[in-house]
Amino acid sequence: MNYDEKMNMNNVEFGNMPPQAFLLGLLSAFDNRYQAAADAFFKEITWKQFFAIICINLCKEPPTINELSDVMGSSHQNVKQILLKLEKKGFVSFVTDDRDKRKQRILVTDTCRNFLEENDNNGKQSQYIIGRIFEGVDEKYLTATIQTIMRMERNLSEL
Repeated sequence: MNYDEKMNMNNVEFGNMPPQAFLLGLLSAFDNRYQAAADAFFKEITWKQFFAIICINLCKEPPTINELSDVMGSSHQNVKQILLKLEKKGFVSFVTDDRDKRKQRILVTDTCRNFLEENDNNGKQSQYIIGRIFEGVDEKYLTATIQTIMRMERNLSEL
């Protein structure tokens, strides 16, 4: 049986597993496979390091580690380790916050911006990869998935 036959949603057998548990397992397995594929894509940095850069760039102002941890959905300690590795590679720097000297803000460097420009071809590679991952996915299912995961996130934050 090939992958498409195993994953045919019209023929999914959950066995004794509730669909909610199956979905959580599926999301975890997808995350692992995606991380492995993304790690192989870039030579200089890992997927988690790249994700940290994406999240830094999503912030309106250079974030603190705590702010970035919230955006990434990860612990302060994990984000700090990722940032220290990026700092060692010259991709980020830490600067003292002008308003609160106790806070450190994270900046992407010119080295990082050059890396992004060279490795993403103005977004064409990202668009291609994302397009391939979502090939054949109907927009109504995508919207329903987004809504479901966002609801799961809210529920998780209330635990």
